[in-house]
Amino acid sequence: MTHPPLPPLIRATDLADVLGRDGLRVLDASTGLALGPEGAGYVATPLLDAYRRAHIPAAVFADVRNGLSDPDAPLDFTLPGPGRFAAQIGALGVGDGDDVVVYDSGGAWATRVWWLLRLHGHDRVSVLDGGLRAWQAAGMPTEAGEVTPRPATFTARPRPELLADVDEVAALSASGGCLVNALDPATFRGEQPVNPYPRRGRIPGSTNLPFDGLLDAATGRFRPVAELTRLLRAAGLLDGGRAVTYCGGGIAATVPAFAAFLVDGTEVAVFDGSLTEWTGDPDRPVEVG
Repeated sequence: MTHPPLPPLIRATDLADVLGRDGLRVLDASTGLALGPEGAGYVATPLLDAYRRAHIPAAVFADVRNGLSDPDAPLDFTLPGPGRFAAQIGALGVGDGDDVVVYDSGGAWATRVWWLLRLHGHDRVSVLDGGLRAWQAAGMPTEAGEVTPRPATFTARPRPELLADVDEVAALSASGGCLVNALDPATFRGEQPVNPYPRRGRIPGSTNLPFDGLLDAATGRFRPVAELTRLLRAAGLLDGGRAVTYCGGGIAATVPAFAAFLVDGTEVAVFDGSLTEWTGDPDRPVEVG
């Protein structure tokens, strides 16, 4: 039986109503992120132990750092090739036609997996609003241990329009196109206390829309659609032209991309290499201040 697709953003109570339904797959993408030694980049840690202590019933752990990225790429979290992604997501039990709900324990990991699935042609994917915190706050049950998924067949159908590379970003920067930096204001200005990137600053011509400003700080849930619309429109993401978001490594940038799709179906591309790639090339200009 084919069910109507779930909404892009699903509430804990609504997920509880469909949990256990045939063809529904729930993924826990929780990942920890901390500055590396002496501020040299970031160190990402899959929160598998936390998942084993408490997760949504039947949820499968999705290792974004080691599984859903290219392990041979020089940059962390680099988009995997279609074949690798299909094999990895299929090993998590996600098959063609399945509904997928992704959650995390804070950050932008759920929207990263949402973007990865849509980039590979799988549109039946939703994000749990507020993640595990909202699930527990609603009084919903969790379970311990680890779920072993039944492998499924996933067919990758890449949608390159959802991805921007460094050359396109350079062209957008030069032409005054819509480039949105999803990091905090201090990092946007190049004034962060510790700099984890090769150089400080932003891609010239960028506007700043911090990803966490799209979320309610108290609950971790997305702000109301009217507020999201105002913020996204002010950043130029709803103007109808080509728009690209970026951050440090392609994770936080997926939050405004998701929000734009949520409010009116706008498709926004993500610069996967983001500041790590851009500032790693000394020939690429940066702006500060």
